Amino acid sequence: MDWLVQLFGDAQQRLFEGVVQPVLFHAGLANLLEDGYAATGWLLVGLLQIVVMVAVIAPLQRWMPVEAVTDRKAIRVDIFYTLIHRLGLFRLALFFTLDPLWDLVMGRLHVWGLPVFHLDDIWPGVTDNAWISLILYLLVFDLVEYWIHRGQHHYRWWWKLHALHHSQRQMTVWSDDRNHLLDDVIHDTIVVLVAQLIGVAPGQFVAIVALTQLSQSFQHANVRIWFGRLGERLWISPRFHRRHHAIGIGHEAMAPVRNKRARGNNFGVLLPWWDMAFGTANFDLRYDPTGVRDQVQPDAQGRLRDYGRGFWAQQWRGILRLVGRA
Repeated sequence: MDWLVQLFGDAQQRLFEGVVQPVLFHAGLANLLEDGYAATGWLLVGLLQIVVMVAVIAPLQRWMPVEAVTDRKAIRVDIFYTLIHRLGLFRLALFFTLDPLWDLVMGRLHVWGLPVFHLDDIWPGVTDNAWISLILYLLVFDLVEYWIHRGQHHYRWWWKLHALHHSQRQMTVWSDDRNHLLDDVIHDTIVVLVAQLIGVAPGQFVAIVALTQLSQSFQHANVRIWFGRLGERLWISPRFHRRHHAIGIGHEAMAPVRNKRARGNNFGVLLPWWDMAFGTANFDLRYDPTGVRDQVQPDAQGRLRDYGRGFWAQQWRGILRLVGRA
């Protein structure tokens, strides 16, 4: 693991010195050099992810697709979502808006006596091993992500935002970041708060986020792939997650799961274990059409829901849904 960290650090240093640092000096932002170096790490992670998506997952989509591509415009919008998230534009916006607020809140809580707790200190000599602590934090964050996802479907106001993610009827490797920006802010606020509370190291946090994002990109891909009876229960496959996006199955209250309060199934992000533990797993080997029911089934007045075609239209219509105007 040390050599991998060293390799990444060297690449981050070269990218920072060759690109980011000159830009900051030119813009008169030399006071942000330290933050710029950290941002360079996120940028490098995003670039590596996009390389894997283009060079590995995209060819798989052409080789063994679930369905033919019919709506390339919708996919181009998803690519835009991916670029603003993976290349750090969304994170940059948070840095200048919400990050100072998060730092202020956490600083005040620590002043008031909030203890500094590090999850990897539970068992000295064992949990502080780099690989063990990474796995430990990965499990915790994956459980948190499962319950965030459950909340996005359970609370009506939150679903009005999250529905945008499910409105893509042509799922591809680019679909994971198709989210309402307010939904992303809520999600990231919860994740950052948990990271602060359990004391995850910045390097490990970057690794966990990078692994999670890349795995989710693969899960959304238009590929007819499943991992076999055992593998499906060890890691979430594209088939398992597609079931979550299926119209009338994956995200509606009538979905066939043991937990009748779940409003759907297959909420897991990396591991299907939480779905299995909380009664929301659906392992049916099927590839159903994806989307939201109100896109294809008219309401009492014969109307279909319009989620918008372009980025800004989708964001605006999400706000209208939230305030009850759409």
